[in-house]
Formats: sequence, C-alpha cells, structure tokens
Amino acid sequence: MRGKSSQRIQQVLRQRMFLVRLQTMVKNKIHNLVDRQEEAREPAQSFTDLFGAKGRQFLRSVALPALERKLLDGQLELLEELRTRISSVESILDQLKENDEIVERLKTIPGIGECFAMLIRHEIDRIERFPSSNKLCAYAGLVPSTYSSGGKTYHGRIIKQGNKYLRWSLIEAVIPAIRKDAQISSYYYLMKAKKGSNSAKVATARRLLKIVYQVWKENRFYRIKTSRTALLYS
Repeated sequence: MRGKSSQRIQQVLRQRMFLVRLQTMVKNKIHNLVDRQEEAREPAQSFTDLFGAKGRQFLRSVALPALERKLLDGQLELLEELRTRISSVESILDQLKENDEIVERLKTIPGIGECFAMLIRHEIDRIERFPSSNKLCAYAGLVPSTYSSGGKTYHGRIIKQGNKYLRWSLIEAVIPAIRKDAQISSYYYLMKAKKGSNSAKVATARRLLKIVYQVWKENRFYRIKTSRTALLYS
C-alpha cells in the first residue's frame, strides 16, 4: 500500500505537471502570435530561445499592432505567473523528497531529469506490479490499439486508457533524450521516416519506458556507450 508521504509527493508532482502543460500551451500561443507578425520575424535570429532572457526582452519590446500587443502582454504575464507557481511547487518538492535510490537510477536515463524521475517512480509505485515491460507500457497507454479484419490484425493509434501522467512524462522526455543519446536518436529518426513525428515520439517514449523497466527491475544504472548498444551496469 502506498504510504502517505508517497501520496503527498505524487499529488505535488501531478500539480507540477498540470502547470507545466499550461506553460507549454501559453508558449505555443505566443509562438503562433509572433509567427504571424512580420515585425517579429527578423530580430528572432539574434537569440536561440524565444523564452530565454534575450527572447523575453524582445517579446516585451517588439512593436505590434495594438490588439496583438495587448494579447502578447497578457500571455507574457500569464507565463511569468506560471513560472512563479512552478518554482513554488518545486520548492515544496525539495522539502518533501527523500533519498530514493530508484529515482537516482532513473535519472541516469537520457531525457529523464529529477522531476520526471520522481513522477515516473511514484506513478509506477512498485515495479513488481508489472510482469513485463510490455505490461508497463500498456499501463502507461503507450501501446497501439489493435483490431482484426479479414483474418488480419491491424494496429492503430495508442490506446485511450492508461496512466496519463506516466504517458506524458515519457513523451516529454523524448526530445531531450534524442539530444543526449545517439542510439535513441537513431531510433527516433528511423521511426519518424517511417511513420511521421507523432508516431515516432510515441514509439521512442515506449522504448524509454522499457529502459525504465530494465533499470528499475535489474537495479542498475544506465550509461551511454559509444558502440552500437547502450550499456547498463550496476
């Protein structure tokens, strides 16, 4: 049975996830607004991150039509509020978190930082609940739906059931993972060429979750190896 401490940490982690998803939505709205404005396109080459210090300075000062300027100012205020709330939630996490060997091992997997490692750890709770990595992937809702017709089995979109928190964390981990691990990157781009970017992200998230299962089940760390395969060792 899950202890009260674990339940509290899980509750805070889910709140953080909610706020981060809102933050992503606001950033997307800002991107869409800026991309539609001719005035905002040229200077964007002077910085790499639209939401970094230079990017935010540009967003606050760029000349736009009155309506777009008002909308952008409102979105920037909301973004700053969300940053503050996320920081506050992370401060609570710092107070609640305990020394957890499982979290430390999960953090060695590419794309999985401390908050993702904690979220994954507390959403899974006990790895013994899952007799195989495929069962864990099904629990996360990272397996394709299937249907049969004419004696053949077809695979469709991922199933709608599953732990949405676990699924979100693994899908969000894909992009940072492919930047850090050549093998994961190769797999992602192979899937992207075959099935498109969305299917590639899901397939790579599923692969990451299988690595999570192996690292946790075998009580090992993950290390990147320069040869064809990644190295798992204790």
